[in-house]
Amino acid sequence: MKKFLKPLSANDVGSTGAHMGGILIPKGDGELLAFLPHLDPDKYNPSEWIICVTPDGRELRLRYVYYNNRLHKPNGTRNEYRITHLTKYFRTEGAKEGDTFEISKEDGATSYLINVVKAAKEPDEPVEDGPVRIRISTGWRRVH
Repeated sequence: MKKFLKPLSANDVGSTGAHMGGILIPKGDGELLAFLPHLDPDKYNPSEWIICVTPDGRELRLRYVYYNNRLHKPNGTRNEYRITHLTKYFRTEGAKEGDTFEISKEDGATSYLINVVKAAKEPDEPVEDGPVRIRISTGWRRVH
């Protein structure tokens, strides 16, 4: 099974009030791009609907899209991959900034598994001589 994790940002979960365009998939992460369906860059904004299953068995259709008008229009600015249609799922799960989005898939499977893992709660007051929490990752990573 391959599994990828992404710490959720305020923009990912819609708490900034900005128009959410879905979770960004980095163009430079070949392993993550190979894990998702191939999208033909010669087509304008190619996309695929992917079936994702939540831990409680709900099936969701998410759109995996390559916004690529920079490659097809003289004044185009977008050149990015995204997974969209997550807003309702994140609201249902109570996802917050700092939680982690997981997506995984068994070899040969036709659907993906998704989950929101809640961040550990910070203590209300600092604990003297206790461990110090430092966030070291803000992007996608693969779990081996």
